[in-house]
Amino acid sequence: MSAGPPRLSVVIPCYNAASTLRAQMDALAAQRWDEPWEIIVADNGSTDHSRAVLEEYQTRLPQLRIVDASARRGQPYALNTGAAASRAEFLAFVDADDEVGPGWVAALGNAFVNGCDFVASRFDMERLNAPWVRETRGNGQANGLMQLWYPPFLPFAGGCGLGVRRTFHAMVGGFDEALPYVHDTDYCIKIQLTGAKLHFVPEALVHIRLRDDFRAMFRQSRLWAEANVLVYRRYQSSVSPPPSWHPWRAYGLDWLYLLRDTYEVRCRGTLGAWISRLGWQIGRFVGSVKQGVGPA
Repeated sequence: MSAGPPRLSVVIPCYNAASTLRAQMDALAAQRWDEPWEIIVADNGSTDHSRAVLEEYQTRLPQLRIVDASARRGQPYALNTGAAASRAEFLAFVDADDEVGPGWVAALGNAFVNGCDFVASRFDMERLNAPWVRETRGNGQANGLMQLWYPPFLPFAGGCGLGVRRTFHAMVGGFDEALPYVHDTDYCIKIQLTGAKLHFVPEALVHIRLRDDFRAMFRQSRLWAEANVLVYRRYQSSVSPPPSWHPWRAYGLDWLYLLRDTYEVRCRGTLGAWISRLGWQIGRFVGSVKQGVGPA
């Protein structure tokens, strides 16, 4: 890291991540960029030895700072606390259980220097996951941005690897702390509605760690789906949907496809994928009932 005030802050929300944290910190210790940058780990009240792991790196990473984010549980709160502690004009967010690829900091940092306000990384699901786990979930961010399937139909990206010019983070009030899930999707929408464009930076690679437990897969998928309905309700009036937009019809067809694909379940990978889809369908219905809108 170069000397001087940081231009970029890498913000890492952390809660009981001791088992994966070393891999991420080793990856960050290997990063190089011509401009000064810092790492801020926002500890969300860890009860394992995450803090002890982080303290091991303070000699190797002199610009590593650990901030207390234990006042309120939840990743959005930790992200906002880390961002508030930043002294830089650019923010980059990454998770404690994933691993940034070589050149990640420089790729995002240079994108900002070259005029981007809002950026997203490329995702890899191969490195950190067993073959059967990779089969349970697709990678919508391998070659570009994902696209919202409900209004306002904007591109979006996963929160691990997002970067933003600090002024836009402040303009939208940061991540919504009332959204424990898909706060990154909501964040992408809010920032783009200010006029900022979301840019995909393929040179900025993040290796993503997936769930490898069926119950965890089901729960994550169900909660994501339920939260997406809430986000849809927030922004449904921001743009007129096309005439082909029929959420309940699409929801019914998805149940038919899910039942049809029961016969394709032949191994752990296809079972995990089917369980995740089941959780998604249930979450969509629960969210629709709670929010009084169609199942996004």
